[in-house]
Amino acid sequence: MNIFFHFGRYFILIKRAFAKPEKFSIYVNRIFEEMYILGIGSLGIVAIISIFMGAVITIQTAFNFESPLLPFYAIGVAVRDSMILEFSPAIVSLILAGKVGSSIASEIGTMRVTEQIDALEIMGINSAGYLIFPKIVASVLFNPILIIFSMFLGIAGGYVIGVMSEVTSSHQFIYGITYDFRPFNVVYALIKSGVFAFIIASVPAYQGYYTKGGALEVGRSSTKGVVYSSVLILAFDLILTKLLLA
Repeated sequence: MNIFFHFGRYFILIKRAFAKPEKFSIYVNRIFEEMYILGIGSLGIVAIISIFMGAVITIQTAFNFESPLLPFYAIGVAVRDSMILEFSPAIVSLILAGKVGSSIASEIGTMRVTEQIDALEIMGINSAGYLIFPKIVASVLFNPILIIFSMFLGIAGGYVIGVMSEVTSSHQFIYGITYDFRPFNVVYALIKSGVFAFIIASVPAYQGYYTKGGALEVGRSSTKGVVYSSVLILAFDLILTKLLLA
């Protein structure tokens, strides 16, 4: 029954977070601040991970495509579809769940144990809306941008490493990434990234908001936020794939 208690409390918190704001202009400023903190601050790690993922996929694909019956442009096709369909939206979101999720849970959890959230409530401010709503909106708006950035860098990294290591030619790789391209695959990836972004922001925020105790409990809330959001990302990855591609 404990799981139903947390589900209910989570949805009540989200409902409070999306309540009508006291002053909309303050929330707009908070959203831009969170976009810079959660989004711009994640560009570096997303870039590094994406480039290496694209490079590794290229080399592994070339290694497994040694049959003369398979065309060389199939390497480009495999890298493109792997990055767009799964690696960029899912793997990058899991990385962001660790980086962004732990930051959100720790920030809100610290505010809870230091009674800053209680102070906001005393002043008549909707603490859930003020603290959580901007993070969710910023994450949902910026995460698709990070995913597109990841797709581009992953394919570019695969191209550079593939040509430099001579496992494919420039012409064959470029032909492969344009061969039988389906725009819906990008739409599918962006839908997943939006859902994952909501999970990344809201689940750790819930864990942090209801933290009780001190610094030790803040650390535990941060860990729970990362673990639960990662599990939900994997679960919704399966659900959305079944709904959108099956």
